[in-house]
Amino acid sequence: MKTILVTGGTGYIGSHTVLELLDNNYNVVIVDNFSNSSPIVKNALEKLAGRKIILYNIDICDKKALEQIFKKHSFSGIINFSSYKAVGESVALPLKYYNNNMKGILTLLEVMENYKVFNLVFSSSATVYAEDNEMPLVENDKLSTDNPYARTKLMTEEILQDVADADCKWRFIALRYFNPLGAHKSGEIGESPNGIPNNLAPFITQVAIGKIKQLSVFGADYNTPDGTAIRDYVHVNDLATGHKLALDLLLNTDAAVSFETINLGSGKGYSVLEVISEFEKVIERKIPYHITARRTGDMEQSLADITKAAQLLDWRPRYQLSDMCEDSWRWQTRHPDGYKQ
Repeated sequence: MKTILVTGGTGYIGSHTVLELLDNNYNVVIVDNFSNSSPIVKNALEKLAGRKIILYNIDICDKKALEQIFKKHSFSGIINFSSYKAVGESVALPLKYYNNNMKGILTLLEVMENYKVFNLVFSSSATVYAEDNEMPLVENDKLSTDNPYARTKLMTEEILQDVADADCKWRFIALRYFNPLGAHKSGEIGESPNGIPNNLAPFITQVAIGKIKQLSVFGADYNTPDGTAIRDYVHVNDLATGHKLALDLLLNTDAAVSFETINLGSGKGYSVLEVISEFEKVIERKIPYHITARRTGDMEQSLADITKAAQLLDWRPRYQLSDMCEDSWRWQTRHPDGYKQ
């Protein structure tokens, strides 16, 4: 069984990906500093997988600590989720984002090179696409960013491309995923942000369960049918499968891979109000919300072309928006305080 290092493996997408790897005969070592997650996730993952997991509480910016882990384990590949990810916060605190996100990936790559591990799946984002592209977005569309979070993703992609061009031993896949939603069907792992949620789904479910008074809808004057922003929502389990398939491709030595960018989305767009309406059907009551000003850095709409994922990874989304809302609500009702209880 091959051993994979998952950085940020107790986070929302990271934890679901860890479970997917464990269910597909990979050994997993997790590195996380719990800046937006909880060590309790390890217990939930071990219960679901029926296997023990090795977890190190370190920051990947700490090169000496990271090197100690590489000395203890022989890794076949790395999946990197370790980065701050809130657009609004990145606009307010750009140095925090540049320091963590860029230092983290550079440190990880240096340690990988020192220990001759050359396969990396990188957690990128659809925010790297320019706002004036036509929809749906294709991997070779124009790239441009207007917030520090997105710039750290784009700059990392450029670094990976440069490294791959310089040395053919390196193999990288950057997964540009769109808007994750949902939770594991067991209701044992899900999205549990520290503090006020930045993503739509946990905000809705925390309003519905009474933890937050009402939902803020950022902007209702976009050029869309109902005035609210349109996003491509993809189930977190589909994203987890995409990461596992990307890793499979990198570890297949017959596959010609140096650096690839691949969209992961549903290929369908839903407005904020449509997502609220779908949650209301699941929860069976109205979600209180108010309209507020647009958020700096938000695009009017974002929709994925997922042809490349189907061609290279044989990946296709399995879940509908209704599934995502049902699974999110199941997680929230079973864990009203997230992993804090």
